[in-house]
Amino acid sequence: MKNIKNEFAIYAITKDGVEIAKKLKEHLGKTADVYVSNKFSDKFSTAYFFDLPMGPVLSENFNQYYCHIFIISVGAVVRMIKDLIQDKKKDPAVICIDDKAKFSICLLSGHIGRGNYYTQKIADILNATAVITTASDVKGTLTVDILGRELGWQLEDLDHNVTRACAAVVNEEKVALIQECGEAEFWPIDKKLPENIDYFTSLEEVNPDNYSILLIITDREIQNNYPHYWQKAVIYRPKTLILGVGCDKDIPSDVFERGIFHFLKQHKYSFKSVKGIATIDKKQNEQAILDFVKKYHLEFKVYPSEVLDQVSNIASPSEIVKKHVGTRGVAEPSCLLMSGAKELLVPKEKYKEENCIQNMTIALARIPYPKRGKNE
Repeated sequence: MKNIKNEFAIYAITKDGVEIAKKLKEHLGKTADVYVSNKFSDKFSTAYFFDLPMGPVLSENFNQYYCHIFIISVGAVVRMIKDLIQDKKKDPAVICIDDKAKFSICLLSGHIGRGNYYTQKIADILNATAVITTASDVKGTLTVDILGRELGWQLEDLDHNVTRACAAVVNEEKVALIQECGEAEFWPIDKKLPENIDYFTSLEEVNPDNYSILLIITDREIQNNYPHYWQKAVIYRPKTLILGVGCDKDIPSDVFERGIFHFLKQHKYSFKSVKGIATIDKKQNEQAILDFVKKYHLEFKVYPSEVLDQVSNIASPSEIVKKHVGTRGVAEPSCLLMSGAKELLVPKEKYKEENCIQNMTIALARIPYPKRGKNE
């Protein structure tokens, strides 16, 4: 969605509906805009007012809020929004509330649009009953299409096996969940995984033929390197990788970018799992690095040479580098420090293009997270 006005739009067309809207606005505050029928313009001074029918205001608003809350009957809302719905990847959440605030009903975009989450939130505010009909939520099992989203994970391909995986999970078919990296809190730590889901910590532990679907949490590239797994896989990308870099002054931004992608491709890691870039403080204003982290919305940390030189577990210490910048390494110790890892995933490598006088070094580390136990 583009040009988002706010998180919530609340619509009321009855006297009781206006009072419910006031209560929601009180709790949701600046995150909510309220739209009220002109008939009640004297009842709500801070609302936007509209004439019935609601078609024009809904057409204008539909893709500009994350969640629409209608204090209107389900049937009426269905008829009003039927021509505005596109697909589940784009549609906002739609919630209906009855005039007595007994029920908060999720009508649209329960998972991807966070409708189920919003429905429960609104029910809690109004002390109402949340009505959620999504099978995985009702059964209390994994929600395949948003697994790890609250942790910042990215679903690699919403079209590849996701519908099939949702069905496998709710129908209690055998599913392998393979977590090679990332946070364990994708499922409550104190709660066992559903009985039909077996938990593993690496691809090599799993025979894909034994499972209907594979839920793979990894920063490794799978499609071309493990095609037998990929055929049944849904891939999740947690933000686990830290790139350490060193480079010559004024290296061109396009050369720097190609160097990063070349390095990751060569070592079969996904850029979608890169969380940040680390380097020495002398490079904190290097334009190529600044351009790259801004373009891809990455975290960026720099360290003084004396701090970098204290890191002992680097693979390629260099006295020549220390002579020039005051530390035996830049790429390797900086990514170890930023990630908190004790060892490198990939030691530093040099990248240089034929027609460019500047070069760069790149190393890779993975943020360590504790794994879940096998029976958790």
